[in-house]
Amino acid sequence: MMRAMNAGRDSSTALWGGIAFSFAFTGLIWYAGAHWLQPGALTPDRPGFWYEWQLVEPTVASRATAWGGYLLHQVAIWWLIWTAQQERPAYTGGLHRFNVLALAVNAVFIGLHFIQTQVWYDGLAQDVHEATAQWSVIILLVAVLLMENRRRGLVFGVGSTWAEKAGPFVRRYHGYFFAWATIYTFWYHPMEDTWGHLFGFFYMFLLMLQGSLFFTRAHVNRRWTVVLEVTFAIHGAMVAYLAGQGWQMFLMGGLAMFVITQMHGLGLSRRARWLIAFGYAAGVAVLYSERGFDRLPELAGIPLTLLAGVFVLALLVLGGQRALRPA
Repeated sequence: MMRAMNAGRDSSTALWGGIAFSFAFTGLIWYAGAHWLQPGALTPDRPGFWYEWQLVEPTVASRATAWGGYLLHQVAIWWLIWTAQQERPAYTGGLHRFNVLALAVNAVFIGLHFIQTQVWYDGLAQDVHEATAQWSVIILLVAVLLMENRRRGLVFGVGSTWAEKAGPFVRRYHGYFFAWATIYTFWYHPMEDTWGHLFGFFYMFLLMLQGSLFFTRAHVNRRWTVVLEVTFAIHGAMVAYLAGQGWQMFLMGGLAMFVITQMHGLGLSRRARWLIAFGYAAGVAVLYSERGFDRLPELAGIPLTLLAGVFVLALLVLGGQRALRPA
């Protein structure tokens, strides 16, 4: 029965269908924001690190529906990951039963969060700090760098021994953390129609799609996974631009990771990698000729944060394993 299911459903088709769904549902959020959404009074913008899309007067229902939806969504996906690991399946070009269920669960809760936003509006932002949502995704990217260290290295193809030693543990359990980071961030935000929200939800849909295709070949398609990594840089730049901040730093700092690390796992020729590197340098020169070359050091912020995060994560994993090892 399992083989018949694998033969009858192709994970690449599911991937493309999920991408189409992500575009369509993002369009629905935009349309609803323009025509239906009436949230009521929201908290005024404040200086500093503040998320303004919260009700001034939250209700028991707004909190209960946000937290209830999040918890049910989280537990359902975690349960599917756990049951899948108990089966010890092989990676396949088709879909396992749990893939179909994961796709369905995510689609249902995406729809429920849409309804919840239209009726009660508030997300988890009412009760938790914005930094928790941002850093959950940043740590997700750090974990991807650590797991991919064996295949593409960390810096221009050169890998890390620490990351390699920590890799098996992170590869085995990363699904639980990735599911938390994605679903938590998804329920943190109401489905608003600002460009930052729209692109952010589109990105969350793609990450949930990726998480639904575990133990399939689509899940480990290196071009697809790099697209997900690079999309983070584009989203960060868009949010910074809308907030009137230095979007060039987020865009080119994020794309620096593609040049330093991500492109080295795509099987590109040396010539192609040099051309990409020169193209990146030209883009930096054009953007910073206007922004000011004295600001160039800011481009190191994102790569240094992510690469340092890999070593911190590896240290935590290896330290934890050593502490728990029987004497």
